Amino acid sequence: MASSSTRYACGLSALTTDEPDTNAFARAIAAEAAAVDAGFALLFFSQSLVDASALTHSLKLHAPSLAYAGCSTAGEITPQGLEEGHVLALLLPSASFSTVSTMVENLSSSGMDRITGEVAALRRLLRGRADHKRAKSVFALCFIDGLSYAEEAVTSAIHWGLDDIPLIGGSAGDDLKFETTRLICNGKFASDSAIVVLIATEIPFHVFKTDNFIPTDEKLVVTESDPDHRIVREFNATNAAEEYAASVGIVPQTLTPLSFASHPVVVKVGGEYYCRSIQRMHADGSLSFFCAIDDGVVLSIAQPKNMVEATRAALQDVEDKLGGIDMILGFDCVLRRLDARNRQVFRDISELYRTNNVIGFGTYGEQYRSMHLNQTFTGIAFGERQAAE
Repeated sequence: MASSSTRYACGLSALTTDEPDTNAFARAIAAEAAAVDAGFALLFFSQSLVDASALTHSLKLHAPSLAYAGCSTAGEITPQGLEEGHVLALLLPSASFSTVSTMVENLSSSGMDRITGEVAALRRLLRGRADHKRAKSVFALCFIDGLSYAEEAVTSAIHWGLDDIPLIGGSAGDDLKFETTRLICNGKFASDSAIVVLIATEIPFHVFKTDNFIPTDEKLVVTESDPDHRIVREFNATNAAEEYAASVGIVPQTLTPLSFASHPVVVKVGGEYYCRSIQRMHADGSLSFFCAIDDGVVLSIAQPKNMVEATRAALQDVEDKLGGIDMILGFDCVLRRLDARNRQVFRDISELYRTNNVIGFGTYGEQYRSMHLNQTFTGIAFGERQAAE
């Protein structure tokens, strides 16, 4: 079995493999969970390697007492750097982490009040399980179906239920097939769903985000769209693909996901610019987005900064604020991965993640506090256990 195991000073333990044998991987998880006394596991997996039903069945068979949550991916970040076609488990030892989780199913027919209520109930459940000291230091993770068209509303609803607890997360992917994503939680697997995990810990942590784009004066105004399906048909009263291509100096017929990754558009919200990434072009020249879009929205073409140096600076800033990084759980937009390949800095980014002990997955969008974002690298960095004592 081509697998690896990595333990971090903060107590977290990561297992990864590129073998499709879910029973062997579940047995390895069970053995490591027993060794580190883990009460919870996060799992991120490529559907090209394993499917959700096989993985949940194997976990039920070999690690029946281990609680877990996770999702399918568009690439993985393992202790060895950026990978594809892997499955990754991050084990949380009970000595340092108290964890509760819930899966919110049927997002398309759920009211947002229900989600906020479930998160508030989860918060009360954690208070009953974590000791007084640990309960003062809590963060929230969320994983949302990246093809649900609901990430903005769901993120906002979760945020309302969290009060002041910081939220970070990623949208589930499916290896850029755009067919079906899967979420898994304590024996269940589903699409059209979201998972919320609340974690209390005495380990110091810091939540962050970074991107590498700056806006230009080139504007695209959405003049015809289908907001329910995040499709833009016209920019500036012209076919969307033709107008976008003209703005970035590309022939419309040659537009690909690489084009969209290298030339994102941004929108200004509350004085800050946020990427609004394009997912794909349709035969009629309309464009699908990874985020909410509507008539009248004004987008700016963005110019890239050096991705490697921007990411390195962000990680240095995190290290300065935390007083040292032990490891990072990261959520990296799949378009950053595509752009890194296009600019031939993929190995540099991968090495930067490896040396900073980043693990996580490639997303169809990122959640940061109350917002759903595109084309960012978001994460939570942990310091070493000694720093907390």
